[in-house]
Amino acid sequence: MGILNVTPDSFSDGGKFLNPQRAIDHALELAREGASIIDIGGESTRPGAPIVSEDEELRRVLPVIEALAPQLKIPISIDTQKPSVAKAALRAGAAIINDIAANRSSDEMWRIAADSGAGYILMHMQGTPQTMHLAPKYADVVSEVSAFFADRLKQVERCGVQAEQVVLDPGIGFGKTLQHNLQLLAGLDHFRIHQRPLLLGVSRKSFIGKLVGGEAQERGPGSLACAVWAVLHGVQFIRTHDVAPTVQALRMIAEIQSQG
Repeated sequence: MGILNVTPDSFSDGGKFLNPQRAIDHALELAREGASIIDIGGESTRPGAPIVSEDEELRRVLPVIEALAPQLKIPISIDTQKPSVAKAALRAGAAIINDIAANRSSDEMWRIAADSGAGYILMHMQGTPQTMHLAPKYADVVSEVSAFFADRLKQVERCGVQAEQVVLDPGIGFGKTLQHNLQLLAGLDHFRIHQRPLLLGVSRKSFIGKLVGGEAQERGPGSLACAVWAVLHGVQFIRTHDVAPTVQALRMIAEIQSQG
């Protein structure tokens, strides 16, 4: 899953693709590099990021989705917390909802996924992007994230979302400390009990920098290490800024595994 942030303030590439034509060109390049999905977001979800209005988010994402949908042979995902944005994006040509706010109590987003038949990425987050970094606490982060998945799978099914539509994301960095992130990575095998595909988004995240140093653009090797580890432990989707090296690394893993 290639990341396309059409935002001025995303932690790694904020502002680079705010211009619609630059965003479109970058998405096409990600597809040429081997992305299987393009994930488009118009609101930064970095810790402490300000809330973006619905109108502004739509202004950022819709022209890009509308231009890309006829050109791409791969699905477009809309990375949004707002049901109204998800609905408009699906109408414009997106096929997947990437929902970081699956911890909400409202079922409007789930009804949209049910009615549209869109893919639905259900992510765990403690708090909101504005509060998640303040003091995240867990008795057992793997067990608690797993319990969240079990509960939300029941909730989305109640709203009419089919199990086949759902992918689970443990939400690395979303309301987790460095230690929590490492524990989730070490415990990925546990989430197979839910019998749904898993997605992992670790690309260039700050916990990598805390471990090995480097600014966001220098965290590629650490991101690749996490991606390879994840695929070896049951993850099917990797969300990344760096599509070409990730595709190459995972192809090598697949070729080695095929010899076993």
